[in-house]
Amino acid sequence: MLPNYGSASMKPKVFGTIAVAALLLAGVIYFVSNNNSDGSSDGVAASQEGATPESPTSDSTDDVPPFDPSNIEAGQLRDFGPPPETPSGQWSDETIELVDQSLDAMFADASPVAQISELGQTGDPRLAWVFADILRFLGPGESSEALQAATQAVLPGLEIDPFSPWGSIVDALIAWDLPVPEEYFGLKRNLYQRIEPRWGDLFTEDTSIDWRHVGWGGVGIDDRELGSAEQCRCIPALDDPAVTAADAGSWYPDDAIVFGVVVNDEARAYPKNIMEVHEMVNDTIGGRRIGMPYCTLCGSAQAYLTDEVPSELTDQYGEPVFRTSGLLIRSNKMMFEKNSSSFIDTFLGDATSGPLAEAGVTFPQVSVVTSTWGDWKAAHPDTTIVAEDGGLGRSYDDDPLRGRDDNGPIFPIGDVDPRLPVQEPVLGFVSESGTPIAVHVQAARSVLTDGETLKLKGVTVVLDGSGIRAIGPDGSDIGGHQAFWFAWSQFYPDTQVWPLDF
Repeated sequence: MLPNYGSASMKPKVFGTIAVAALLLAGVIYFVSNNNSDGSSDGVAASQEGATPESPTSDSTDDVPPFDPSNIEAGQLRDFGPPPETPSGQWSDETIELVDQSLDAMFADASPVAQISELGQTGDPRLAWVFADILRFLGPGESSEALQAATQAVLPGLEIDPFSPWGSIVDALIAWDLPVPEEYFGLKRNLYQRIEPRWGDLFTEDTSIDWRHVGWGGVGIDDRELGSAEQCRCIPALDDPAVTAADAGSWYPDDAIVFGVVVNDEARAYPKNIMEVHEMVNDTIGGRRIGMPYCTLCGSAQAYLTDEVPSELTDQYGEPVFRTSGLLIRSNKMMFEKNSSSFIDTFLGDATSGPLAEAGVTFPQVSVVTSTWGDWKAAHPDTTIVAEDGGLGRSYDDDPLRGRDDNGPIFPIGDVDPRLPVQEPVLGFVSESGTPIAVHVQAARSVLTDGETLKLKGVTVVLDGSGIRAIGPDGSDIGGHQAFWFAWSQFYPDTQVWPLDF
């Protein structure tokens, strides 16, 4: 049976036995909703079984280990074998009807095995995308087994990982760039809208989004109003959090990580442990409104100015409010602007669907520096820090994810750029000439700590706390941020890498 998130009576069951079973089968995380005194939920993803909790480690510039920038570790190619031969043209009406009948059966708690088996007998590899989309929401059982068998029937050379069938299938499909006919979008939208009707408004066909790569992240949608403390089975954004001066931030360890933002000379630190719970902040710094997503899966926090949207749009939809959709695209969170139901590219700030995309909106980015709290407040004595309770009257674990992402990506990413290891931290930015550059963080910190200068394509990389930031020729902020290599290189496949390409 497939879950229906739109049914209030189904929600506890969906996010309990069915969702947990599906995610454990896939070998990834499951969502845990911890209610707090304010009625909100943690939105914390429990660690994969067997993961070892780890405490924050020090990254102080006073203790930067020696590093030889000429000795950069390379990544590893992922070999998925040759792609299958793929037919062209549309799917037949009969094929589409069989998919619809399969879904109808599953939602009615009936057996879809006959329809799925018949689909597998078509031999069309493109149907593997549909099989994987459905499989994402299933736990062990007859339907799951039928979908895996059908997948192997259309992709006879594919080895499916029994512990992560969905992930292993999608990894290969992404790597092969297996095409789909135009009917695929409608089938996928139908599936996701039946599971969560509120996703329906976000699924629009006229968009730059590659819907093949979109998958469920294991949580629900956060569509609460700005400032709401309403309980949700989602990753709840933190809106306009309470903050304190640095000297009142002694509750947070000096060697723990913060994400530092400076706007109009006002500095603010967002503790990593709080960001791991909320993954999204809407705030005001230096007189400017910002939206700040943190994708735990790709090690990236970004900050966007949200107060430059044309007035004709704010008159109709109000000021932008960023939220987490509960969906992922190649292991990167998909955020959206709530009031207009527009997807916003988390890495680029571009509106990719909805009214904001139609208007060509791109949110300007400001730099986010990943630093230890001790070094950040030493570099910015007047900084504020989000209050220990976030202004919500609650508490946060020191390490909410408990090492969940320590052993590599836990969602499908497909093929990777082997120039660096997939989770190597890089500082990514785009030069004024339009050249994307990824700076190896450890190497840069090493040379900068030794007193050397690092200039790349007119951009100067400097220490800031125990992190690094990129500034333009005139000293202006150019909106860089740290990320795992796999994520940066997906969005900028032609990126140059320092020091490899310099």
